[in-house]
Amino acid sequence: MNQYSFEKLNIWNNIRDLVKEVYLISKDFPDSEKFGLTNQIRRAIVSVSSNIAEGTSRTSYKDQAHFSQIAYSSLMEVLSQLIVSYDLNYINRERLERVRLKIDNLAPRISSLRNSQLARCK
Repeated sequence: MNQYSFEKLNIWNNIRDLVKEVYLISKDFPDSEKFGLTNQIRRAIVSVSSNIAEGTSRTSYKDQAHFSQIAYSSLMEVLSQLIVSYDLNYINRERLERVRLKIDNLAPRISSLRNSQLARCK
């Protein structure tokens, strides 16, 4: 089976782990959030991995950087939604801190990826 370029990226595989964790966390949200916060946070976290994958398929470094920027923005959206989930008592502090550590690790790596893509544009 062919392995695509995004599948070879450590960052994409780390994001996959975060996707699983966010899905497990949001599984415990109240049923009343099924079409609200649960749906929104899941869409945002999948967007992170999807935009990294889509960016790798682009032939111009400028386009690649654009998708990396979207991935970074979606990651920040997930963090915001997790903080709101904590404020609403849907998750505890320990869970928030554990996921935030992963986000804190991924954010600068996505930013570095974007910066290296932009540097190749010149």
